[in-house]
Amino acid sequence: MFIHRNRTVRALARTLVGTACLLFAMPAESWSQTPGPAPIPPRVTREINLSGPRFGVTMLSPGNVDALNERGITVRPLISQFGWQFERRLYTNGDGLTALTEWVPLVTGLDQGLALPSLNWIVGVRTSSGTEFGIGPNLSPTGTGLVFVAGVTLRSGALNVPLNVAVTSSKSGARVTFLTGFNLRR
Repeated sequence: MFIHRNRTVRALARTLVGTACLLFAMPAESWSQTPGPAPIPPRVTREINLSGPRFGVTMLSPGNVDALNERGITVRPLISQFGWQFERRLYTNGDGLTALTEWVPLVTGLDQGLALPSLNWIVGVRTSSGTEFGIGPNLSPTGTGLVFVAGVTLRSGALNVPLNVAVTSSKSGARVTFLTGFNLRR
């Protein structure tokens, strides 16, 4: 009798375990009381346009100055930057961490009678305190490179004032840029 009862207990245990596995493996829709597809969760964030003017200076390495001289462009190592930053916030979580992308076309050298174009595409993050980091490609008359950006955005009402430092690496050497500007939260 003991052996027969032991087999019964094992069979019952296997049945319970099998039923539990089947129930846990069932899709969530089969557990809900409402038929139809699962509801789509609301968007975590809405896109915000934070575009605005940018201006600053860039310090060129001797390699950058030489590369431009080889192309017939004479520049001093400290050169002006003017442009526009097209920024889109893509995602924000509840803690204020924001994923964003930026396109920053600049005109370089107006202070030296030049109009040299450059284009940067940056992807990065910004914290709730305004600290930001990013990385992306750079195209300029010295060639292509990679730009690393760090900074902080100061806020006053709807006005945002970014203060950024960018280091761009390329074949001709590094460039260090200080940019600021403003934008309005719309």
